[in-house]
Amino acid sequence: MFRNISKKIEKLTQIHWGGGTPNAISLKYIEKVTDKIKECFDLSDEYEMAIECSPAHLDFKHIELLKNFGFNRISLGIQDFDDKVLDAINRRRPKHPIDKIIKKIHDEGFTGTNIDLVYGLPLQTVDNFNKTIDKAIKLNTDRIVTFSYAHVPSILPRQKILENIGFPSAEEKAKMYENAYKKFTEAGYVAIGMDHFCRPNDEFYLALKNNQLHRNFQGYCTTKTTGQVYGFGASSISQLFSAYSQNVKNAAQYIKKINEKNTAVLRGYNLNKNEKIIRDVINSIMCNYYVDFSEISERFNTNSKNIKEILDFKDEKFDDFLDLNLMRIKNDSVSISQDARLFIRNIAMEFDPLLNNKIGTYSKTI
Repeated sequence: MFRNISKKIEKLTQIHWGGGTPNAISLKYIEKVTDKIKECFDLSDEYEMAIECSPAHLDFKHIELLKNFGFNRISLGIQDFDDKVLDAINRRRPKHPIDKIIKKIHDEGFTGTNIDLVYGLPLQTVDNFNKTIDKAIKLNTDRIVTFSYAHVPSILPRQKILENIGFPSAEEKAKMYENAYKKFTEAGYVAIGMDHFCRPNDEFYLALKNNQLHRNFQGYCTTKTTGQVYGFGASSISQLFSAYSQNVKNAAQYIKKINEKNTAVLRGYNLNKNEKIIRDVINSIMCNYYVDFSEISERFNTNSKNIKEILDFKDEKFDDFLDLNLMRIKNDSVSISQDARLFIRNIAMEFDPLLNNKIGTYSKTI
């Protein structure tokens, strides 16, 4: 899957290979697809081409080839450094020591390195996850991401077997993230949005300072490079200005439909104006810890009063956060304090009128 988040389709600004472990396939196929992308699209001079890699399938030669193909950022799905945890989730161990992989990525001239960690996995404890955090800091990568494990066996039946092992409690998960936040920031990283940490010279931090951080299905980005996201491949999701669409989830069916109809959309959803407004407000809170209703209203050719009505916005919804000085409401703007960033999901939820009306299904914050 790759994405184009440029406002003009003819200029491709970002390409993202994701969905788990795309490097598990032969690199000759990755080369073939990237060559086709370059043939069909005009890449921006400052394009980013990133790929999520499982260390279990990554050789040093692969890193060299990816650089030759045009990739300039690699994200490593570490999950945890504890072998017992990896065994519990049936995840293969890295082919090479992670520090040597990171060094090879730097030596090949990649402009960005990410590592992904997951907390809340079976056999994880507060103490052993602390050790994972410390090891992550020593790698000195540009960005570190800490995802909360989402247990949804109704959607992913293979997760059901993990219940026989058991999971950390909600309190333990909260402590894991709290410790990660403290350790990463003390090590010089800056908290970005809900789950990212980056170096102070990173473009994400510069965007955050200017209220220009953004988020889409692929994660955080900047308003400078964001736009429409086009998903390619089985189960991928396209995020357009006015709609979402998802491709069929089965790879064989996806190929069949592409060959037959040149499209493989399974389902889609059209956004109305109110939903676009709600999306922009929540994105602003989750990304920039700030929202100005007058700016939103200007963008949608309405007024702040109407924006608040659409959101069902009431000051009293935020009494707990206001009493603790975790946020501030002044006229038509809302700002979130530094201390509240651990609770940004909870604050953002109060801007969602569907949640308040108990419409739809939502994941837990912890």
